[in-house]
Amino acid sequence: MKVFIVNDAKNTDFATEKRCAATPITVKKLIRLGLEVTVESNAGAGSSITDDEFKEAGASVTTRAKGIKEADIVLYVNRPSDADLKNLKEKAIVIGHCDPFFAQPLIEKLSEQKVTTLSIEMIPRSTRAQKMDALSSQANLAGYVMVMQAANSLPNILPMMMTPSGTIKPAKVFVIGAGVAGLQAIATAKRLGASVLAYDTRAVVAEQVESLGGKFLKIDLGETGQTKDGYAKELTDEQKQKQLDAQKSAIADSDIVITTAQLFGRKPPQLINKETLAMMKPGTVVVDMAAQSGGNVEGSVAGETVTVDGVKVIGLGNWSQYVAKNATEMYANNICNLLEEFVNKETGDFEVDFDDEILAQSIITHGGDICNQMLRNHYKGD
Repeated sequence: MKVFIVNDAKNTDFATEKRCAATPITVKKLIRLGLEVTVESNAGAGSSITDDEFKEAGASVTTRAKGIKEADIVLYVNRPSDADLKNLKEKAIVIGHCDPFFAQPLIEKLSEQKVTTLSIEMIPRSTRAQKMDALSSQANLAGYVMVMQAANSLPNILPMMMTPSGTIKPAKVFVIGAGVAGLQAIATAKRLGASVLAYDTRAVVAEQVESLGGKFLKIDLGETGQTKDGYAKELTDEQKQKQLDAQKSAIADSDIVITTAQLFGRKPPQLINKETLAMMKPGTVVVDMAAQSGGNVEGSVAGETVTVDGVKVIGLGNWSQYVAKNATEMYANNICNLLEEFVNKETGDFEVDFDDEILAQSIITHGGDICNQMLRNHYKGD
């Protein structure tokens, strides 16, 4: 089978994309699987990989249109553009972050063209699938980057410092949401010497927060819990209000607040309103991880840093791209692990098996159908 690695930055919807779906190391591994690998020119430029490095690894370099027309498997960081659709072969396999819950027109077009679409976001969070879980690998980097962005915007240092001229107290960091990104933010802030407080609706993660040196803010919301994939369940309106009220004093007392609350397939909850922002000290910083998908913070702007009542609110998004080289390495490894799992070692074919839990959940179009039941229900409004 022929594999084509796309230059995502050539897609106008993702012109700032720096990551790539392959590295020279993963190209070598894919070739050993029996796959023929072609890369779009400058696909690795944003993560400091040259075309010559890909060639030395055994790949050929070509144009986007030619590569897509000839490919059996097309690898994206993001998803196809409308211009790509006309060049995709029938029964081609497309793999990338397809944003299926919010890109219905594209998913329907891919289905109509009888393309097999594997959406990286839909890979289950199971022990077996960990090595393919790109959402977690990128969120890990995002947690680190958000702390560094906040530290660079704060007018004071994070660690305690004892000097002849006086003692500087450690900065107070409050992390809302202790998923993969939140836990990495906690760990990074602690390594930098900050005093860290964290909260999550899943009381089960308190032990993880404390193991990293953070303190866990306890708020009794009644029954909450998490999904089978480890995501926080959506709160009732009453629980949301109770959380907002209980967090106010912790937010007002913080130098940095980092929000990481996102709900799978739904808009993120608003965790900080303008009234609460106004309680914070001038010069303090809030980082809204979810700004690009609706935001946890009232007043945050996707892709920008804005000042609200003297508080810097950072909503840059695309967090892992600030460490693009590592982000590419991790994403490329996730994709390579996926292909190694499902490409038949004897025939070199990618075997679509809907009895396999990972493929059954992550393949969203196949044979002219939208084959993921959760997605079909979402499109119907159920």
